[in-house]
Amino acid sequence: MKKITLFSDGSALGNPGPGGYGVILRYGDSEKELSGSELHTTNNRMELKGAIEGLRALKEPCEVDIISDSSYVVKGINEWLKNWIKRDFKKVKNPDLWKEYIEVAKPHKIHAIWVRGHDGHEENERCDILAKEAAQKAKVALTEGG
Repeated sequence: MKKITLFSDGSALGNPGPGGYGVILRYGDSEKELSGSELHTTNNRMELKGAIEGLRALKEPCEVDIISDSSYVVKGINEWLKNWIKRDFKKVKNPDLWKEYIEVAKPHKIHAIWVRGHDGHEENERCDILAKEAAQKAKVALTEGG
């Protein structure tokens, strides 16, 4: 099983507002960057969407370390998800995305690791830039469309 490191970050300009996510996938010496946006979303949704889209990009079952500055995502994956499933996601925010996460995570062995945001962590800083650029594109699209 390949060992992959997935770095992700999310951003929303306003909460809710236009948002974006940024992802770096690393396997050995190879890296791939991904980003995307939504017109009306929240920071937590974009943090989780980054992890989802990073996992979706993997072509085979892998051992994945998800590195995020979002305690919502890290604790959700490592601590809360089992109980949320038992409760059928009652009183859980973003159940649609958590269910999507479960689907894309199924083939993989996943461990989420929290890092302090905006603390000089090279990949986290890069993901933050990707997420903010994507959010800014969404904001421009809204402005031009409105």
